Amino acid sequence: MRFWVLGTFGISLVALATPCAAQSIRTAEPLILAPYESALVQDGSCAAGKILKVTGAIRGLRRKKLCIPLNEIQASLGSVVQ
Repeated sequence: MRFWVLGTFGISLVALATPCAAQSIRTAEPLILAPYESALVQDGSCAAGKILKVTGAIRGLRRKKLCIPLNEIQASLGSVVQ
């Protein structure tokens, strides 16, 4: 009985655990990036007040790179932290 209760508790604890939603800003583009995973890169390639967002792609396609305003990132991270 004790094993069943502890096992159920352990499984529910793992199921309810969520990964961290906040992203860190990198200084260089990562070499390995999973398909559809995104990374924020501040390497000076975008204009002032913007940051490079790199999205991984499936094999045979190029990565998607966009310069997005910093205020969009701060707003989205701010809503997650609440």
